[in-house]
Amino acid sequence: MRIHVPERPTGRLTDAWRACVGTGRFELALRRDYQDSLALVQRDIGFRHIRGHGLLSDGVGVHRPYEHAGSRRVRHSFTYVDQVVDAYLELGIRPFVELGFMPSGLASGDQTVFWWQGNVTPPASWTEWADLVRATVAHLVDRYGLDEVRGWPIEVWNEPNLTAFWQDADRDAYHRLYEVSAHAVKEVDASLQVGGPAISPGSDEWLVPFAEFVAARDVPCDFVSRHAYTSGPAQHVPFGTHQTLAPAEHLLEQFAAPRRLLAGTALADLPVHITEFNSSYRPDNPIHDTAFHAAYLAPVVAAGGDLVDSFSYWTFSDMFEEAGIPTAPLHGGFGLLTHRQLKKPTYHLYAFLARMGDAVLARGADHLVTRDADGRVTVLAWAPVDVTGRAPVPERHTLALSVPLDAPGATSAYLARSSVSEEAGNVQAAWAEMGRPRSPRPRQLDALREAAEPARSHRSLPVVGGRVEVDLTLARHEVTLVEIDAVRDETPPWWDDDRLLGLPGRGVGGHDGDGHDGDGRRDGVPAGGEGRP
Repeated sequence: MRIHVPERPTGRLTDAWRACVGTGRFELALRRDYQDSLALVQRDIGFRHIRGHGLLSDGVGVHRPYEHAGSRRVRHSFTYVDQVVDAYLELGIRPFVELGFMPSGLASGDQTVFWWQGNVTPPASWTEWADLVRATVAHLVDRYGLDEVRGWPIEVWNEPNLTAFWQDADRDAYHRLYEVSAHAVKEVDASLQVGGPAISPGSDEWLVPFAEFVAARDVPCDFVSRHAYTSGPAQHVPFGTHQTLAPAEHLLEQFAAPRRLLAGTALADLPVHITEFNSSYRPDNPIHDTAFHAAYLAPVVAAGGDLVDSFSYWTFSDMFEEAGIPTAPLHGGFGLLTHRQLKKPTYHLYAFLARMGDAVLARGADHLVTRDADGRVTVLAWAPVDVTGRAPVPERHTLALSVPLDAPGATSAYLARSSVSEEAGNVQAAWAEMGRPRSPRPRQLDALREAAEPARSHRSLPVVGGRVEVDLTLARHEVTLVEIDAVRDETPPWWDDDRLLGLPGRGVGGHDGDGHDGDGRRDGVPAGGEGRP
């Protein structure tokens, strides 16, 4: 059945999908490959904010205690902070600041998380922690200006509901951390945005007590944050993990949960930020590298902005070392890009969406249709997936649309199509066919970059009654972008494709409008052969 796309917009496509993107720990941004990767992402997608862990961890060197004249003192140093934030701003992206983890010189214990050992214990001194937060935020304001930093959300900690990220997952201790941090931020300037509690999936019971706590104690809170993943328990293999997945709509249910649970509380009307989301929460799950993954997330990315103010893909790059240094270019990392800028299919899902308009004409279980300010119509379409792995999806999925063009008098349209699938734009498949080289040579990297590009095609379609009929056949796990423009024909009157090889054209016996007779003579003289001087 052909879907009749309305002429008038039914709504607006927000840019919540690119309001933020995740990253590995803060100081990784000092590396060349990181900055090259982020520059590519910003060129093709253009995220507005970037969030990662470790701003206050030892690797960044902000908190520097020392002894002088018989007393303990602290120097706050921002050498690395300045270099990273300067690089971000040069690339057109701004920090979504996460306050964490605990500097070892301020920590009350030695519990750490990740290969790079971020300390996750409360501060030994709440006063010194407040001084650290205040000094860091004040430095950002001093260096980048209050008007700029007002636009940088400041989130207190990461997933304190998990014992891995906050000692004993102590909710009361987190509430105290939040209170001290939020007041320290507001002491710099009351207009700065601060929020939390940055909880992981499965702990929504933290939200209402958090709302009750900040209301009872009059603690500032400007936004609510949480994370969303759909993977089951980890099944470990050497240098990798496999997991079951819930259907993608479970991500949207998690997006919607904060507003549903906080209705009627003091936080009911605040912005909601999903500061991490993905399928698996593991940085070594090969599902992240697949064409399946792009098709799985397509309906989430297309619809998530209707539920929250931002949802941050975790992460933009595989330069990410929570489980150690990766041992192969495709190792199941979170990134849209691998090391050395190999584009995964999910990268193209985001790049496709970046080329769409913001006027929504139609939505469906397998498509999103938009129009931009110039009248260009775009269709994002995706094939269905099956998360069980037991009921294979069809090898082909069809979609028929009748699309309106706001172009009076147009008789033809130009259709451009870009696609990724199991067969096209699938760098993981190409890497597997190469034998999964752990250290690809330059020639192999070039071949992988070519294989990672989408399949592209184009054609002309008639416009009848102001509409174009678009018939799409999608391959298994395909995500495709179709761009449709009305054609304004500027072909010169003398152009004749039949004459490309010098053959007589359609105008034989007549003048072609360029000083030639229709038989190829110019002013009665043969155009070539024995007639040439």
